[in-house]
Amino acid sequence: MRPLLPLLLTALTLLTAVQAATPALDPNYYPHRPGTRWTYSSGETQIVGAPVIHRGVKVTPVSHQYGSTTYSQDLVEYRADGSVWLRGVNAAGRLSWYSPPLLVYPPGPLQTGQKWQAASGPLRMTVTVTGTAPLKLAAGTFNALILRTESVTGGRSSVQLTYFVPAFGIVRYQTADGSTIDLQR
Repeated sequence: MRPLLPLLLTALTLLTAVQAATPALDPNYYPHRPGTRWTYSSGETQIVGAPVIHRGVKVTPVSHQYGSTTYSQDLVEYRADGSVWLRGVNAAGRLSWYSPPLLVYPPGPLQTGQKWQAASGPLRMTVTVTGTAPLKLAAGTFNALILRTESVTGGRSSVQLTYFVPAFGIVRYQTADGSTIDLQR
């Protein structure tokens, strides 16, 4: 038994070193606490709801509202590995369920040059982290990651830029038509 002790201590030391070198998964890297809300210059407010089970999957609803009217609701799955998946969208009383779901974000932290793809039915998306940008907005000053999303559906392609701040959320959208929508509060 004694000759195994140095080997066991070496193994424990290596395991501790690997754990210390591995960044801890921040459960709030992609914000999703119920009650969290973002209001944008377009007049839209996004509100995170309490998680529910839908079609056997734990999803978090994110409502898109103008005034007090909800126009759509994303059903988002936050997985244990830190990834975020769009499972479905409720709009105009109709649920569109994605099978397979769409990868919105891979496990964080995101890094410049990182790229991922998602596809479901006729929709295909490629997202690339292109860099960072300092932004001074009504909601504050941020150093945001720039995510370039190219979407293709029905043979039509569009590109949108999203400015994401870890643990805070999306602070700016630049739509396919060039419009800019900023976080107000």
